[in-house]
Amino acid sequence: MKVVSNTSAVLNLALIGELSLLRRLFDEIVVPDAVQSELEVRLLKAGTTAALAIPSWIQSRPVANRPVVDSLSLELDAGEAEAIALAVEMQADLVLLDERLARRVAGRLGLRFIGVLGVLVEAKRRGVIPLVKPVLDALLAKAGFWVGKPLYTRVLSEVDE
Repeated sequence: MKVVSNTSAVLNLALIGELSLLRRLFDEIVVPDAVQSELEVRLLKAGTTAALAIPSWIQSRPVANRPVVDSLSLELDAGEAEAIALAVEMQADLVLLDERLARRVAGRLGLRFIGVLGVLVEAKRRGVIPLVKPVLDALLAKAGFWVGKPLYTRVLSEVDE
């Protein structure tokens, strides 16, 4: 399965030491150059060595169709715009996005998407992790990931926890 990721999934999973979940779930993970740059800056600010935090199995690629990126950038930040444009270019099976507006734009373009919480649910369903709750709690405590109480409860209910 070819997957393009925005910053959020890679960053948040890296911050809690669970980045390998992506590798165990998906065949190919690609980030556009803007996301690669954003990850390096944000991981360094968080005190993480970017070279260690972003493994070689996450590929970085430039987006060829810059006019699409420019158009998407009217609504989205650079990383989101490039991730969506690259997903379209690569005919990716899935794009990892957490932000509501980016998901709406991806949906308009016919892209299938999930966010970090969807990754956790899928990881549990496939037996990659035994429980979602400890990973979700780590995202909240260590990565500063924000999830409202209703969504938190719904995710755990969905995986019978």
